[in-house]
Amino acid sequence: MAAAEAAAGFATSFAYSTQSNGNLRSQAVPCPQIRWDTFYKPLNSRRTSASNQRLCLKCESASQNLNSIDKEESKRSNAIALEQLKASAFDRYTKEKSSIIVIGLNVHTAPVDVREKLAIPEAQWPQAISDLCALNHIEEAAVLSTCNRMEIYAVALSRHRGVKEVTEWMSKISGVPVSELCQHRFMLYNKDATRHLFEVASGLDSIVLGEGQILAQVKQVKKLGQGVAGFNRKIGGLFEHAIITGKRVRTETSISSGSVSVSSAAVELALAKLPDSSYATVRVLVIGAGKMGKLVIKHLAANGCKEMVVVNRTEEKVAVIREELKDIQIVYKPLSEMMGCAAEADVIFTSTASETPLFLKEHVQTLPADTEMARRLFIDISVPRNVEPCVSDLGTAEVYNVDNLKDVVAANKEDRLRKAMEAQAIISKELQNFEAWKDSLDAVPTIKKLRAYLERIRASELDKCLSKMGDITDKQKKTIYDLSMGMMKKFLHGPMQQLRCDRRSDCQKPEEMLEIMHAVNRMFDLETEIILETVRTKMERTKK
Repeated sequence: MAAAEAAAGFATSFAYSTQSNGNLRSQAVPCPQIRWDTFYKPLNSRRTSASNQRLCLKCESASQNLNSIDKEESKRSNAIALEQLKASAFDRYTKEKSSIIVIGLNVHTAPVDVREKLAIPEAQWPQAISDLCALNHIEEAAVLSTCNRMEIYAVALSRHRGVKEVTEWMSKISGVPVSELCQHRFMLYNKDATRHLFEVASGLDSIVLGEGQILAQVKQVKKLGQGVAGFNRKIGGLFEHAIITGKRVRTETSISSGSVSVSSAAVELALAKLPDSSYATVRVLVIGAGKMGKLVIKHLAANGCKEMVVVNRTEEKVAVIREELKDIQIVYKPLSEMMGCAAEADVIFTSTASETPLFLKEHVQTLPADTEMARRLFIDISVPRNVEPCVSDLGTAEVYNVDNLKDVVAANKEDRLRKAMEAQAIISKELQNFEAWKDSLDAVPTIKKLRAYLERIRASELDKCLSKMGDITDKQKKTIYDLSMGMMKKFLHGPMQQLRCDRRSDCQKPEEMLEIMHAVNRMFDLETEIILETVRTKMERTKK
């Protein structure tokens, strides 16, 4: 009875998985039916022993069949699981191709009270890169943080997941809620992101069109990023091409020439009126150290003026400017000494909020005429005017006011707009160069894996051949080796030509090259290795 009960378990059906037309389905397979009354007899019968033996054999056979089916089922399950893993990974990392993204806020999209919360000092840029690359879907990153912008450039394994992670990171470091960030942020992808950085480096996205300081800041991003894990080939190449673009725009269009602010126009106008077009030998007086006065002083320093006298109601503002411009000799004088200072000056800039003129005709008429110039030069950028208009009637004085300067500024702005259109043509060309370079990088893993794949086959077949040939000379071995290498190189030549761009005139279009790359991956089953390498690199970086 015990034997019958033990064997009864094998009479039940068991299920296993089969694959039909690519679909997974479950199929019930019944055990052969066993007539238990044939085997179950009184124990003292001779047939009982024989029957028990046959029963054991059948049970053992059924058990072996089950084990065999279990193994086959396990193999099929493993194969299916591998295909699903490859498919999911391929979807995640290959079909959804990694994207260059930029997420940020700038002077055009966000007020200063939001931008200042997100500002990251230069010294913290390397750490910010490391933190960003620790995010699950960010491979590479860079930070561009200035007074007018805070922008994150990244290579994301998944565009949408990457944007989400970076936005949450920005919220975390700034304390600004994600909902508020989303109101002010801008996002650009791939070519649009690249064009944006090229325009930034060229000064086309600045408040003052064509200003040159931003190019120096882009250079600083690349300088501080070098050697930092996460500032890798794509992001490094992106900023390198941006710097090249910015230099070309400035050199070939001269977009930064010509003043586009009243303060800079005032300084350049005065410079043009000087005998030697130099501030080196003239005495300069600046009246007023407010916002406009400070800009005048800075532009004077930038144009080679090393000494100047500044008249202001209090010394505090002058002291702050002196601290910023330590290489410039700035002498403070109170407003009560204005006329005495004017008597010793060749060029006088006025920028105060006085509602009445500071210099009347009778005042200027009494000033000594012993200056370096034929006539004392007044540059009045104040509204209301600080210099009485009739002062220009005197033969010893020459007066320019803000209206004279606005004409110069307007003409320069129109000129810069024309140059900006020329700059766009340069940017478009450099964008093509960068995209071609970037697409060639996408083929590098495929080229390396294909070469390694064929090298393994060549080495294996060479060993088999030499082992079969027995005792042969070194010269014969070298001949066979050279033959195997020559065959492999000739076999690789065609695929390599198609996968490489190398600045050939007949270079494949990016979409054609990517199609060829994926075809090669599928033919030689290289996708799994490339995907695993990407994931492995990401995991190793996360552990560090």
